[in-house]
Amino acid sequence: MSEFVQFLMSGLTVGAVYALVALGFTLVYTASDVVNFAQGEFVMLGGMVTVFMAALGVPLPVAALIAVAAAVCVGLLLYWLAIAPSRGASPVTLIIITIGASILLRGAAQVLFDKQFHKLPSFSGDVPVNLLGAAVQPQSFWVIGGTALIVLLLYLFMERTVLGKALRATAANRLAARLVGINTTTVMTLAFGGSAAIGAIGGILVTPITLTSYDVGTLLALKGFAAAMLGGMGNPLGAVMGGILLGLLESFGAGYLSSTYKDGIAFVVILVVLVAMPQGLFGRRSVERV
Repeated sequence: MSEFVQFLMSGLTVGAVYALVALGFTLVYTASDVVNFAQGEFVMLGGMVTVFMAALGVPLPVAALIAVAAAVCVGLLLYWLAIAPSRGASPVTLIIITIGASILLRGAAQVLFDKQFHKLPSFSGDVPVNLLGAAVQPQSFWVIGGTALIVLLLYLFMERTVLGKALRATAANRLAARLVGINTTTVMTLAFGGSAAIGAIGGILVTPITLTSYDVGTLLALKGFAAAMLGGMGNPLGAVMGGILLGLLESFGAGYLSSTYKDGIAFVVILVVLVAMPQGLFGRRSVERV
């Protein structure tokens, strides 16, 4: 039983991070139809900027806020300098642009920071919590709780605010949204900034557990994309559920099969979803009138 709980908590913790990355993918995709493969770099920026700000003596909460602000600025610059000028380009071109942005950000981080792995102190100490015989790190509860809070706040934003409703309208029909007076450019800018903030928060929460470095974003982007595809690209709830499910699959696969296959599970998930159910577990089949 203790072994099962250990794998379960590990899977939920990692899955929560994947869920945040997948949420970033979904937020941008619903607003602009762009698959942003630079999303993993926002997670990297959140962790790395916080580490280096804290090393300069900045209090951890302030360092985290600076990191989120820095990631948002990078996300907005990505939209203004790369995505907006390419309006009307093919989806493949936009994907290549975001991949290029990811490479650029990774190279800049390597120069600005360093190539070493870094860790933040745990928010609540390092003494494990005994949960049904399993030793769970306190930081895991911060990751899971932080993800749940972000999902709740995003839901309230989408359902209760004018900007959130504008985002939903833009996602449903961009032309119709423009016709009723919605500034879709502002909405897409908001989506890129919001996705960057979500990714940075995920990086801050998980760095005390998994460490961070300039190149951690690549694998996180691939796994976040797999989670978004698994849940249904464009569905926020599906992104969360896809991330959690992918994390659990990795944890139990590594625990009961072999850790050798842990990273390969995400790629198997992508292949299975693309072949068997391209709309994902919670996505809707699209109907196009001709």
